[in-house]
Amino acid sequence: MEAEFRPNDSCARRASAAASSACVSVVQSAARDAAPRAPELFMSDVHGEFVAFDHILRNGCGTIRTTIDAVFGDGLSADDKNALAAAIYYPRERRAYDRLHGTADDAATRTLLVRMGQIARAFASGRTEADIDAAAPDGYADAIREVLVAAQADAAATAADGATDGEPGATPAENGARASLRLARIADAVIAEGCADDLCAAVAATIQHLAVAHLHLLGDVYDRGPAPDRIMDLLESRSDVDLVWGNHDIVWMGAALGQPGCIAHVVRNCARYANLDILTEAYGIDILPLAMFARDTYGDDPCEAFELKGGRAAYPGLAPWEYDLCVRIQKAMTIIQLKVEGQLIDRYPSFGLGDRKLLGRIDYEAGTISVDGVTYEMRDLNLPTVDRARPYELTADEQSVLDRLVASFTGCARLRAHMDWLLERGRLYRIVDDTLLLHACVPLNDDGTLKDVDVFGRTVRGKALFDATEQLVRDAFSATDERERERGRDFLWYVWLGQGSPLFAKSKMATFEIYFIADKAARKEQKNAFYRLLDDEATLRRIFEDFGMDPARARIVCGHVPVKVKSGEDPVHAGGRALIIDGGFSRAYRSTTGIAGLALLSNAQGLQLATLTPLDCADDAIAGTCDIVPSLRPIA
Repeated sequence: MEAEFRPNDSCARRASAAASSACVSVVQSAARDAAPRAPELFMSDVHGEFVAFDHILRNGCGTIRTTIDAVFGDGLSADDKNALAAAIYYPRERRAYDRLHGTADDAATRTLLVRMGQIARAFASGRTEADIDAAAPDGYADAIREVLVAAQADAAATAADGATDGEPGATPAENGARASLRLARIADAVIAEGCADDLCAAVAATIQHLAVAHLHLLGDVYDRGPAPDRIMDLLESRSDVDLVWGNHDIVWMGAALGQPGCIAHVVRNCARYANLDILTEAYGIDILPLAMFARDTYGDDPCEAFELKGGRAAYPGLAPWEYDLCVRIQKAMTIIQLKVEGQLIDRYPSFGLGDRKLLGRIDYEAGTISVDGVTYEMRDLNLPTVDRARPYELTADEQSVLDRLVASFTGCARLRAHMDWLLERGRLYRIVDDTLLLHACVPLNDDGTLKDVDVFGRTVRGKALFDATEQLVRDAFSATDERERERGRDFLWYVWLGQGSPLFAKSKMATFEIYFIADKAARKEQKNAFYRLLDDEATLRRIFEDFGMDPARARIVCGHVPVKVKSGEDPVHAGGRALIIDGGFSRAYRSTTGIAGLALLSNAQGLQLATLTPLDCADDAIAGTCDIVPSLRPIA
């Protein structure tokens, strides 16, 4: 009789392990497919507004507070809900606040941990173990799993007792029938060990990351607001972020590489918004030579055309001498910028910016200038550094100031690290789940056809324009040939303000007109036809097909142009197939839009447009007296 075949033990173990591995893979894949969509947040044009930006990430664009309302209903007072929300958003800061106010005893700590556990359970519902582990802070994954298991057991026990979820924070002494609540036991244990604050912070961080699993940033971290560097530090600390570059990001990237036109804009703009401390304190840029030059050259000049954005009343914290210095620095850099730009325009005639050389067109005797065939009166003719015969030639002092700035910008390690992160993590556009993410526009002709743009002798349009531009951005940083790097650096300046740039999308950058011409008609910057045609089906189809997308499913999301909601402008176009989500997140634009920004939230409830409210002080949020809970509009 033939012997029965029996695999040896090692074969059996290998077969069993292989089967187990395959089974685990199938289960994990099925779990991911069945899980609710991980929440994604889309934001644009945050412009240095760190406090509000940080808060929105902490509060899940309002979803944490609405979840608190859903979980606890009428079982908690509004004050208790505010306190719980603040403890989730700012766990360590709120704990310090509670101690200061005598509300952080053991009973309050136990209650807080139990309530936080219930909110964590709500956000973890339907998520995979991998999602939860990824959301937990390093070293806390096991503890978070135990908290979630305990929260689930407590919920089951509560349901079995016939109690409601409106009282999950009650202590065991208050609820004899639930004296064995596992969350309360965990709380008691960590309180006894003195690590309650650490667990609160870990649970809060997990909730925050489950509330926003991925952030898509649509450009313009920089300019206008006071703390772009802190936003960059925050972005660098997260692995769940991608972004597309904005024109204000690009001009800072150029400045970090020493491109003179980009540096001139960056410094002038910081002075215009009283943000010179971004340069001096955040990045250690030496502006002392510039300040001395501005004082010596324009010290007796009233510089009335160079008042800071919003005027003196907008900067109550500035001493009069500080305000006046910012004004004079702004004028000094404006003249340097106009001269440097004139030189760049001559160097690259293919940029098509000849009509922007206005400094040499001033009629000093008549006190006028002709722009686009119209003659305007000049507001300011005190230009002591402008040689009428050679208007775009820098004086020796101006050249020295610019040289010092170039050396300071290129020598700043922290600035370069931030720009390298933008280069590594950024793109000119992204396609995510049939959605084309870009900052400004796909340049179009007035009839909706794709606009031809000359890029160093090569005519490109649509996607090809984006691809060519992105390559030049990367060349500016890493091309092996110095001439190619220089050309890339100078193209960064063009991308900042060129009519054919996919990041500018306007007819002109009216820097000269803003300062030197009082008539606002001269300052008008016409938007590219892209914005006028976002409701046109044929135009959208043309764009989607050019980018290789299915027009039946595709969508565009962009920023760049503040939507004047208060004037009736709608950020939603073509039934939700195109959206503009620049709603004035920057304080400088809130008076224009009438709101404090827009965002898109994609989660289990679908795609929703969030209209944001202001938050300018984190202390108010920590105290529980202020929050950003947006109104939501479903998008088909």
